[in-house]
Amino acid sequence: MSVAQARTKDGQTRWRFVTLLSALTVAFGALFWAVSAQAQDQAATGDEEIITSHGYSYFGELKYPADFPHFDYVNPDAPKGGEISLGATGTFDSLNPYSRKGRSGVLTTIQYDTLIESSDDVVGEYYGVLAEKLEYDAGRNWVIFHIRPEARFWDGTPVTAEDVVYSHKLFITQGLPSYAQAVSRMVPDAEALDERRVKFHFNPEVSRRSLIETVGNTPVFKKAWFEEDPENRRLDEPRLEVAMGSGPYRLESFDINRQIIYKRVQDYWGADVPANVGRYNYDTIRVEYFADQTASFEAFKAGEYTFRNESDPKLWASGYDFPRVDEGVVTLQEIPDGSPPTPDGFVFNLAKPQFADKNVRLALSLAFNFEWVNESLRFGLYESRASFVQDTPLMATGVPAGAELAFLESLGDVVPDGFLTEEARVSHTSNPAQLNDRRNLRQAARLLDEAGWQVGEGNVRRNADGITLDVNIPIPSNVSPTIEAMVETYVRNLEIIGVNASFEKVDPAQYTLRERERDYDMIYSTRYGAFLSTGGGLSQMYGSEEAEFSLFNPAGLASPLVDAIIEASFDTTNFDEQNAALKALDRALRYEFFVIPTGYIADYWVASFDMYARPDPLPPYALGYLDLWWIDPERAQALRDSGDLN
Repeated sequence: MSVAQARTKDGQTRWRFVTLLSALTVAFGALFWAVSAQAQDQAATGDEEIITSHGYSYFGELKYPADFPHFDYVNPDAPKGGEISLGATGTFDSLNPYSRKGRSGVLTTIQYDTLIESSDDVVGEYYGVLAEKLEYDAGRNWVIFHIRPEARFWDGTPVTAEDVVYSHKLFITQGLPSYAQAVSRMVPDAEALDERRVKFHFNPEVSRRSLIETVGNTPVFKKAWFEEDPENRRLDEPRLEVAMGSGPYRLESFDINRQIIYKRVQDYWGADVPANVGRYNYDTIRVEYFADQTASFEAFKAGEYTFRNESDPKLWASGYDFPRVDEGVVTLQEIPDGSPPTPDGFVFNLAKPQFADKNVRLALSLAFNFEWVNESLRFGLYESRASFVQDTPLMATGVPAGAELAFLESLGDVVPDGFLTEEARVSHTSNPAQLNDRRNLRQAARLLDEAGWQVGEGNVRRNADGITLDVNIPIPSNVSPTIEAMVETYVRNLEIIGVNASFEKVDPAQYTLRERERDYDMIYSTRYGAFLSTGGGLSQMYGSEEAEFSLFNPAGLASPLVDAIIEASFDTTNFDEQNAALKALDRALRYEFFVIPTGYIADYWVASFDMYARPDPLPPYALGYLDLWWIDPERAQALRDSGDLN
């Protein structure tokens, strides 16, 4: 299972401890570009080749050798100490990030180590954290992880193979259905061979892709902690108690809906593991909660927290003109983002009958005026997006040709008539000077007429059965004013063409529940992820089998064409073959048209008090402000002396 990470402008990209709501994406997650040499031992046992290595790459090459001291992009001499403080909006009622219910606190996943994790500067490569090495047969029917003898939980007890097996099975029996059903099918068995060796057996009937990464990226808990109180310590229930972990940070304190504080584990067992050197430099990570984005921004200006990864273009363009910026107390940075943008936008719930006709979806998309939104609400700071891998070599253009065409032709009759001669779908353009672009709205009206949705009483469209064309879009009450305005203006245009359109602001917890239950007509979503590699994570987001329940597939997309492309991509044997398949996938997803793209930001926008330092350059696929940056002691002291820092 392999999927590139989603770009998150209001969070950190590729922070390795994301919630297991996106555990598949983490397990699948890395951006697969170039590879270099690998140092690994290979031994033949009879007819079966056994590979033993300090890391893993599906295509068999690793940039970093077995004796690498640290990743190239870290500062191994970064000073430890100080605090990073962040702002969050909304509420939380749980400290269990893996629950099926409730709303977990921000960054609760940072407390758990995994067996392996990916690097941020190369593609599809994984290196040991809890695991000092791994071995697997050439056919990848199984993998054995060797746990480091020094690995310890916070209470000083060793991390054992039994803990790994228990954690794996806990996610299958009590985890989110979208994870449990997929992984239980792919990984039928896990066993502790001894105290430090754990073996995972893979289903011979599924693709070998991403299986090792999936099991290797599962967070590890202490088995005994759960067994002390199995009734109240469940993975699927919210709780205000943190499961025993082994990670670099641990919960220090919390105040419901107000604050969460994590402290760096001073005797963290993994501080000298090569994959960790130069990382986790803050003594404290503090998260302050606010009711909405406006309150959060005002608190930043007042110094209540000191680091802000800005996502609101209005604020970035016009909000940072307060005295502390002029005085140099707060610095502003635009940092290049090398990852493809998240394919977010207005997502159709394809289970709703009014969206069964693709021409209806195309008509409704014409009511969205990206150019006006960008100029009027986003200060011209966004770029238009059409592709699911925008501005990468995998982005489909024109008609299929070369290796992509050959790949599609190999799929046979599942490819629709005309697909091989059609150009890849691109986003429509609109008049930036006028919200209700009359040309596009007239075209939308014609498409709706042809689809059988006629304007009737009250200027509302109805089908032959008298059912109105309804579009309701829920948004969380703490959403940024810019997004709210974008949704509101889109609804306004939908009303012009006779759609019974509305949007409603709901409590964040209720919004989360509606997301999980897919209780919406349309939704502005960032659930889908960009991809630059293949693997089961593609099925999780875009496949038919899990369409009804996957949180990563908010549209419920179920396309035989997309399924066939994904399945065939699993059989590719090198990067060129894989890239041809993924270019075809991009083309097919755009052909199915289930997301109205709303644009993307090309850079990270960072506002921070002038005490943070970072590697230069940063790795191409991570901002890394939680694990790669550090506090400059002298600048922090200067802020304290001036009274700008508490």
